[in-house]
Amino acid sequence: MTHDTAVTRYGKLSITLHWLMLALFVGVYACVEIKGFMPKGSEARGLLMGFHGLFGTSIFVLVWVRLLGRLTPRPPITPKPPAWQTGISHLMHLALYVLMIVTPILAWLMLAAADKPFPYFGFHVSAPVEIDPGFAKELKYWHELLGSTGYWLIGLHALAGLFHHYWVRDNTLTRMWIGRNQS
Repeated sequence: MTHDTAVTRYGKLSITLHWLMLALFVGVYACVEIKGFMPKGSEARGLLMGFHGLFGTSIFVLVWVRLLGRLTPRPPITPKPPAWQTGISHLMHLALYVLMIVTPILAWLMLAAADKPFPYFGFHVSAPVEIDPGFAKELKYWHELLGSTGYWLIGLHALAGLFHHYWVRDNTLTRMWIGRNQS
């Protein structure tokens, strides 16, 4: 008697991290959007930016666990997509990983150059750059540009999953779906 042991889904840790990081991204972007309705210098605005930093730093920490998880075998997409789709998928994932790594680093450098602390769970992270308000503004520009690009990257990533599920009808989405239902 043979037993098919082929992996058809990602592991529980990968699935949990994927959806947890989506929730953190929702938090990051919600904080930024809601902050715009608060008066500058208000306690509420400061609290929102604190949560924005906390969520963003959490993404930065968890992305390294996700990258380690990419060293394990991934379940194949069936039916196998054309090579051009696989290539675009790899580029999209690379762009998402750049977003999750570079954006928080830019925030850290920006805050350091502006002589603002970057606290995380009570630990203080030392400043790696000299205080320079002009440099801080330049870093803020790049941080916000990359953050704005994130809306598109995340949206396209989600649309690709839905496209594969409903149009192509392959298992791209179900490999990462929560729960046991594969339909």
